[in-house]
Amino acid sequence: MSGLHAMLMTAGLGTRMRPLTNDKPKPLVFVGGKPLLAYTLDKLREAGISDCVANVHYLPEQIEAYMASDARDLNVTISDERALLLETGGGLVKAQKHLKSDPFYCINSDSIWTDGAVDALTRLAKAWNADTMDCLMLVVPRERAHQHPGKGDFFLDDAMLPVRRGSADHAPYVYIGIQLLSHAFLDNPPEGAFSTNILWDRALADGRMFALIHDGDWYDIGSPQAIAPTEEALLVRG
Repeated sequence: MSGLHAMLMTAGLGTRMRPLTNDKPKPLVFVGGKPLLAYTLDKLREAGISDCVANVHYLPEQIEAYMASDARDLNVTISDERALLLETGGGLVKAQKHLKSDPFYCINSDSIWTDGAVDALTRLAKAWNADTMDCLMLVVPRERAHQHPGKGDFFLDDAMLPVRRGSADHAPYVYIGIQLLSHAFLDNPPEGAFSTNILWDRALADGRMFALIHDGDWYDIGSPQAIAPTEEALLVRG
């Protein structure tokens, strides 16, 4: 499982983070003295991942400049969505030709996570089973999804197959924007812009979508109000 590539989702408009995103993309909003994107890049380095793709749409020159400076030690390819924001699923399809490993990571760039004894990206790679999986997502218990306002996303059965919350009032696990995907996961996609949820539903129906429970904490930086408590928590952790 060495040499895996990673897709970094950096093209979003960051509307919930306004006014901080009026003049910068959300991955470059500062938390604890550095941009959100820096936390993700540090996690790639810790896991030994050197090849990644970043998609761009909103204020793309800023992401490109940051990658050319602070990520110059990594092999970064830009997937250009200037003409049309393709959403999560469409963005993956456009970038697929640059993702040479199978499987590959897909990571949101707007959250911060801490690890247990083994980093989360390595844990995902070790848990991957190409015979049974097209998607292995990282989930965290709701009580460790800090600053997250949602009601939970999934239940898990005994085989670690996710079940959507549906009409239930709450679900115990939250998807934290980190997953390992096969290229088969992207077979026969819709055209243009679409959500990864469409591909998830297909993988769920085929029994090829699994979950791994994160053993650290996750901080959802979904609004400006989430920054201060996250900075305080990170300071306490040292």
